[in-house]
Amino acid sequence: ARPNWLHRQKKYDKMGAHSKITGQKYLPVGIIAESWTEIMGISHEYHSAPRRRTGGGISGKLRLAGVIVAILLVAYAVTAILEKGTAAEDSTPQTSAGGIAQNILAPLPMQGETDSGSESAAGDSGTAQAVQLESFGPARQTDGAYTIKAYDASVIRQPTCGQVDLSYFSDAAFLGELALDGSLRPVSGVLPMALAAAEHGIRALYVPAENAAEAAEACADTMAVYPAHTAREVVEALKGIRPLSPAAVIPFDPEGAWQQVPDFADVMGQSLARRAMVIAAAGGHNVLLTGAPGTGKSMLAKRLPGILPPLTREEAVETTKIYSIAGQLPQGRGLISARPFRSPHHSASAAALAGGGAQFRPGECSLANCGVLFLDELPEFSRESLEVLRQPLEDGCITVSRAAGSATYPSRFQLVAAMNPCKCGYYGHPTRACTCSPSAVRQYRSRVSGPLLDRIDLCVEMDPIAFDELHTAAPSESSAELRKQVLAARAIQAKRYAAPGFKGVYCNAQLNAGQVRRICRMTPGAEQLLRSSYDALGLSARAHDRILRVARTVADLAGKTLLDEDSLLEALQYRAQEKLDG
Repeated sequence: ARPNWLHRQKKYDKMGAHSKITGQKYLPVGIIAESWTEIMGISHEYHSAPRRRTGGGISGKLRLAGVIVAILLVAYAVTAILEKGTAAEDSTPQTSAGGIAQNILAPLPMQGETDSGSESAAGDSGTAQAVQLESFGPARQTDGAYTIKAYDASVIRQPTCGQVDLSYFSDAAFLGELALDGSLRPVSGVLPMALAAAEHGIRALYVPAENAAEAAEACADTMAVYPAHTAREVVEALKGIRPLSPAAVIPFDPEGAWQQVPDFADVMGQSLARRAMVIAAAGGHNVLLTGAPGTGKSMLAKRLPGILPPLTREEAVETTKIYSIAGQLPQGRGLISARPFRSPHHSASAAALAGGGAQFRPGECSLANCGVLFLDELPEFSRESLEVLRQPLEDGCITVSRAAGSATYPSRFQLVAAMNPCKCGYYGHPTRACTCSPSAVRQYRSRVSGPLLDRIDLCVEMDPIAFDELHTAAPSESSAELRKQVLAARAIQAKRYAAPGFKGVYCNAQLNAGQVRRICRMTPGAEQLLRSSYDALGLSARAHDRILRVARTVADLAGKTLLDEDSLLEALQYRAQEKLDG
């Protein structure tokens, strides 16, 4: 006789329809339970009785017993599969059509993992090799200096079986993600791993083809990088069947990066703001632009990278390492040649600016390293997000601490911030009336804390542009003309800071308190002016040093050795704290 559970198939039409939609092939647990009770000889005479809503009774107990038995059956099947897989590890693995052993399901360790006992294998048809992986790479902070935390690189040390004698390749390393079909997929953090491999004596590095250009920038003179698309290509290259050609190094040319930035010639009027941007570029200073909507604050900020000095190779390597770890480096690209320009939305969280997460990733402060961080609508950022900027603005690095650990990232950027004078944007406008009350204006400006304003060197109030300035026939200074002034001032600073005692200093903004005393020598008149301004404005020690740094940059642009009264007066007029308080 046909079992009763076949006649109750209609009960499970909904589950069957679900299985057709999702593509899952399974027998509902209820059917398994009832069929198993019939197989065990348990009577179903109680099934015809009216069911109680209480869920009790003999029928409910029988169903519960059936579910338990079904779970035990599934557990038994899973255990059998696992035991079969364990036994297969001791035998010779079978290869698939792609030439990869089918019983290999061990991925490379992710970021932060240091499992040195993992095993991997690769081979061609009828061949498989088991290799021991040893992890290395920069992963921790040591002696107070930051090192970028990256994925651990794995070096093949010795073979345990197979036909390829890997002892001849003890100075070779293999990076990438191995897919189940045998293809090699690109990974993040290749440049830091390649640099660590070169430091550990690796002379041949095999990487996915998409990561070859990035890895080739590590140490082209001491380590060859071999791009591969599949694991079969790597094995054939190791066996000498089909050698791989090393990747060529992409020439580093930062001069062409200026062509991608908008030109300052597009900005009409705003002579004071343009002068402030030149001073900022020449000395590496932070800028705050305040003014009504439409006065050109964003236009000036986006054109600042066009007058900055080109990236040095050391700066390019450091910036590229950050973008590589963050997974934002375009595939097939070598070193970053243009200074970064980051402009996060004002809804960005503190973690988005500082970095971190479940797996540590650099934030916007680090992605703007050696470039510009532009914060438009500065008071609209949350107070917590703005206070994150205080450490990188002062120290040039940022430390992120989480439950899983801590990491320190380089964050030496130029801050360019823009804000309206009030909530409606027209406080102090010559023609449009402001709708904000005095208390609303003070509340809006108080969103930016005093300690943060104290770290901003230049504050510029931008007036609306007149009609005649928009339609003047006289051309504005282009970025190329302004860049000449910046490069001349930077050349003076480079020569000055090449002397002993200025390690890590490349521009005036990077001077510490002791170095400011040595470099910023003043005339007697300028010293008397600074003394009176210090008492009248109630300046802090930090503000005192920042005024001297800006005055030093103004003097460098003018070719002066000592700081005179003109240099000091121009530096004093850019004070941010006093302008917003007033």
